[in-house]
Amino acid sequence: MHAFISLVFIFLVTFSASCLAQEPPSNPTPTESTSPYSSQTEVLSPEEIAERQRQADQAAEDAAKACGACGGSMAMMVIVLVLVVALNIALLIWVARDAKSRGMDSSVLWMFLVMSTGVIGLVIYIFSRPQGQLKQCPSCNGKRLAASAKCPHCQNP
Repeated sequence: MHAFISLVFIFLVTFSASCLAQEPPSNPTPTESTSPYSSQTEVLSPEEIAERQRQADQAAEDAAKACGACGGSMAMMVIVLVLVVALNIALLIWVARDAKSRGMDSSVLWMFLVMSTGVIGLVIYIFSRPQGQLKQCPSCNGKRLAASAKCPHCQNP
């Protein structure tokens, strides 16, 4: 589980860095342009300058639209990351409550095992916990194993 969260975080950081690296092109307004094929400087008319300015503005607008799309992707990645963390916390709470209901002394240790190893720790916990059905304690209304002699919550028989 933590490996997945780490991969999501690395992808988020890499993706945001690549998005921030996309800068809109500079917007020069030259009155002269140098041709790459000759060493002569060409003089531009005001119409040509306006056309090149329009092309530069269009390129900047296209770059801004492209970066807006990565902002939506970043928001989706943050939502996924929050959901994964919330599910992990819910799983830890369930493991702690289930271990206590089954009368296991080390519910906190099982919680740390599941937190550090993720799904593998959950499988280990499920196979190693005491098996049996849980029933409601008449004294405290907590859940306990049907075969247990005492309730793990209130210690009544």
